[in-house]
Amino acid sequence: MAPPLSRRFLLRTAALAAAAPAISHTATGRPAAAVQEAQAVTAVPTAWSVQPFALDDVALRPGLFADKRQLMLDHARGYDVNRLLQVFRANAGLATGGAVAPGGWEGLDGEANGNLRGHYTGHFLTMLAQACAGTGEQVFTDRIGTMIGALTEVRAALRADPAVLSVAGRFGTAAENVRGSYQYVDLPAAVLGGAPAITLSAWVKPTHDANWARVFDFGDNNTRYLYLAVRNANGVPRFAVTTGGPGGEQGLDGTAALPLGRWSHLAVTIGGGTGTLYVNGSAVARNTAMTLTPAALGTLANNWLGRSNFAADPVFAGAYDEFNVWSRALSAAEITELQGARAADVSAGRGDLASYAFDETSGGTFADASGRGLAAAALRRTWGGPSHPGFLAAYPETQFIDLESRTTSDYTKVWAPYYTAHKILRGVLDAYLATEDARALDLASGICDWMYSRLSKLPEATLQRMWGLFSSGEFGGIVEAVCDLHSITGKAEHLALARLFDLDRLIDNCAAGTDILDGLHANQHIPIFTGYLRLYDATGEARYLDAARNFWGMVVPHRMYGIGGTSTAEFWKARGVIAGTISDTDAETCCAYNMLKLSRTLFFHEQRPQYMDYYERALYNQVLGSKQDKADAEKPLVTYFIGLTPGHVRDYTPKQGTTCCEGTGMESATKYQDSVYFKAADGDALYVNLYSPSQLNWAEKSVTVTQTTSFPREQGTTLTFGGAGSDFALRLRVPSWATAGFRVTVNGAAVSGTPVPGSYFTVSRTWRSGDTVKISMPFRLRVEKALDDRSLQSLFYGPINLVGRNSTTSYLQLGLYRNAGLSGDLLPSLTPVSGKPLHFTLGGTEFAPFFEGTEDPTHAYFRRSEPRVILGDSDSGVTNPAKPDGTTLLDEIWAGAPFTGKGALVSRVRSTVNAWASAGLLGQADGQTVIRTAQQATYAP
Repeated sequence: MAPPLSRRFLLRTAALAAAAPAISHTATGRPAAAVQEAQAVTAVPTAWSVQPFALDDVALRPGLFADKRQLMLDHARGYDVNRLLQVFRANAGLATGGAVAPGGWEGLDGEANGNLRGHYTGHFLTMLAQACAGTGEQVFTDRIGTMIGALTEVRAALRADPAVLSVAGRFGTAAENVRGSYQYVDLPAAVLGGAPAITLSAWVKPTHDANWARVFDFGDNNTRYLYLAVRNANGVPRFAVTTGGPGGEQGLDGTAALPLGRWSHLAVTIGGGTGTLYVNGSAVARNTAMTLTPAALGTLANNWLGRSNFAADPVFAGAYDEFNVWSRALSAAEITELQGARAADVSAGRGDLASYAFDETSGGTFADASGRGLAAAALRRTWGGPSHPGFLAAYPETQFIDLESRTTSDYTKVWAPYYTAHKILRGVLDAYLATEDARALDLASGICDWMYSRLSKLPEATLQRMWGLFSSGEFGGIVEAVCDLHSITGKAEHLALARLFDLDRLIDNCAAGTDILDGLHANQHIPIFTGYLRLYDATGEARYLDAARNFWGMVVPHRMYGIGGTSTAEFWKARGVIAGTISDTDAETCCAYNMLKLSRTLFFHEQRPQYMDYYERALYNQVLGSKQDKADAEKPLVTYFIGLTPGHVRDYTPKQGTTCCEGTGMESATKYQDSVYFKAADGDALYVNLYSPSQLNWAEKSVTVTQTTSFPREQGTTLTFGGAGSDFALRLRVPSWATAGFRVTVNGAAVSGTPVPGSYFTVSRTWRSGDTVKISMPFRLRVEKALDDRSLQSLFYGPINLVGRNSTTSYLQLGLYRNAGLSGDLLPSLTPVSGKPLHFTLGGTEFAPFFEGTEDPTHAYFRRSEPRVILGDSDSGVTNPAKPDGTTLLDEIWAGAPFTGKGALVSRVRSTVNAWASAGLLGQADGQTVIRTAQQATYAP
């Protein structure tokens, strides 16, 4: 049985927060270095007049959301978390247990060299935390414990000097260098001894095929060096020595690639002007003009195993078993002897200049057995080590360091390190909130302590430059996460850290209502504003709230597609341009995820119905539709982009995998219930925002509310109350699309009042166990027109976007007025598909809900075509004229709907025809024909 879940598990926007004490600032507005320890407070922000319920307070019941969630839970249960942990363990030089990194964005071979790795692990932890809260299943608690335990070990390893990873060797034990550890062996400076003749011998087992990884490299820089690479540009071993840089190299090249995962013996001999390269005992290259020897190089500063003097070259990945250096050129026979035994057991004996057997099973040094009394070789990291003990990442701290001086974006060098830090922070914090594992809280607090130690030292101008950089400076929702942590720890440094992410140009312009979004990367900026709302909660500074509110209004509806998504190729274009941005790369899924978070957080402050109208639109369409209706333990099956071009087929395995959108998709699918119900801060009201089968346990009121519905396949819902009697107002959201009525009954009796679309309808009473509220909200078929092209439209039935399933790559040409009803409902022009709710046909094309996660080619937009005036399925034969703005005669006629009866419609036709005729837009004779057609036609209700 699962342990009881934390009542504090409100996740993200419901973090435990309250107004924090004021913090002194410098003249630049940045928090001063000296900060006072704040007392921890665990109250919901006082600025929230409405509050969410915890995920474990709301249970999903069978229906659309539960079905979608189940598919993601299969992934949460089945995916091997050791694969996610592989990149963290590798970075810390720990054993990875043979686990294979996920690949894609989460692997070293993925996009931009895997510079975002670690982010996906954070998303996965958040998914597990939400799954734990939503289901109570022990498996999710256990998986969280495994991951938090591993990450705790990783941080401890990063805090310490590197330690040997001992593995089975060619003869005994060997030292493994895990790919991604950036570790190498630092040899004493006297290893080569300035010898005029030499043999260097090593057993290696490479595990990666990167070119130019070094077996050894002795040098001062890129001019004087001697190296042996496992693979050159042609994939074969290469030895070279030079005192004049690459152009002066005297070299030896092998003839075949070394096998991966198998032991190979490499040896180089130089003597008498001849150099020879041996691979597994065979001479594969000989250079009789090799005049350079260690004696020509002199004493060298860098004497390394596994690391190159060329910084761009990869670190060797694999294992070492024996490295020997002799002060003479061994014979071919002696090299052959080395193939079957350790050097100590053959005639050559141990190297007289250096001999390392790598028998050590602990510590970070390797003893020399040459007899020369050399200092021990030391295992080191190319990047040194963390600047602060709280550092936790799946890659070195170098990206964070580089960002501080970077003036241009290059994601192959620096890819949003603070974005990745946010995902890890959010994941471990959510793990703590779900399980109360103190290790998770310690990890989260340490991450923020480390970030504060870096960022608090930087000048204000540096911070503004960093956060203004596209991609490299992206920091996601880190402000929100830091504020949430501060609400738990009470550490003033944590609140000060959150304020270090102020992007003043963005805040100030948005607070002033100045739209500067054109050309900005959408998802880089949306989550910033949820964080700024949390800073408003903590500081009371109105500019944060003003900026977030105004920003939302710049996106909705001005940059919003019908499904609720935003962005094209990840960026925003000019305000009001919708049709002009339709492409295969619209509506990045992360954007919808973050717009939902922003919308609900704004609603906590200001109960504007449009926030939850948007929430419903984006949730029921883009978010649900971004998840494929297919189970897969290995992949979350979530879109990155949703192309809105005609005939687009959704890609549920985008890019190389483990993308940001797959990460947020995992989160979305395990928190569908987070905004179904809210409560007033004073406990006097319950908000029902979404119509979804669910059960609410309102513990403070000792009340349960069970919602029974198959919405949106059902056009209504039933709420049944249980528990103790309680007085409060029930506030039911009346969707803006509910123009056909919104009828409410309590225990069978109609409730008086007139619900207004786009508002909340309130029913106040003492609620008792057994009370039943029934809500009916008939759907109508309607169109929504692109802001910049009225003829490009999307089709909606109630809240649901209907998409045409048709493989053509041209816009469908559709007419909808032919059989429109007197109510203005366009549905009579479509034909329902028997046995398939919410499926219709029109013009030979089947229309289906966007939320169905199929791989059918779809049309989310169509081209409206009403070439002739047809009323009540009667064709007048008259061409349907249009005004310069695209408004047609039929548009203007039907703009008067609903009509009380046929007479009212005919009257509207007559007045519209006369007005158009007077304006010279319609001939008198054609006008009379249209009027006669209207009089003779029969209309649906």
